[in-house]
Amino acid sequence: MKAQRHAKILDLIEQNDVETQEELLGLLQENGFEVTQATISRDIRTLHLMKSTDGNGKHKYTRGMKGVQTRVSTAKYVNILGESLASVDTAVNLIVVKTYSGMANAAAAAIDALGFATVVGSIAGDDTIFLAMRSSESAVTVAAELSAMIKHH
Repeated sequence: MKAQRHAKILDLIEQNDVETQEELLGLLQENGFEVTQATISRDIRTLHLMKSTDGNGKHKYTRGMKGVQTRVSTAKYVNILGESLASVDTAVNLIVVKTYSGMANAAAAAIDALGFATVVGSIAGDDTIFLAMRSSESAVTVAAELSAMIKHH
């Protein structure tokens, strides 16, 4: 139930400008989740949600990176992926990532470090990574993000 609630929270903050925990609580209740304020507070910490400001000065919850990461380390992971990825494809809620020989473990570690919230898990071989996603929609979205990182040599 927690995984379903977390997935719903991520969907809600992507589809709505959620400014407060109370607003998020109300949206969850409208969607059939009976939770308390304390649970919402824990979920926000667990999901590493941040408050960002839009162009009009309004605050809203957004997805953050797992843990505390700087832009420098994010750029490092993106660079690793750009240098190691050969192709990205989807199969329902799976993403199949092809890498150059011997690069799959490093690429999978970089993907994990970037903290895509909709990635349930990853398995890496020598030149192939399987990413299990929460939904087919999230597979398409993350596959597009990964594809955009590929540097064509």
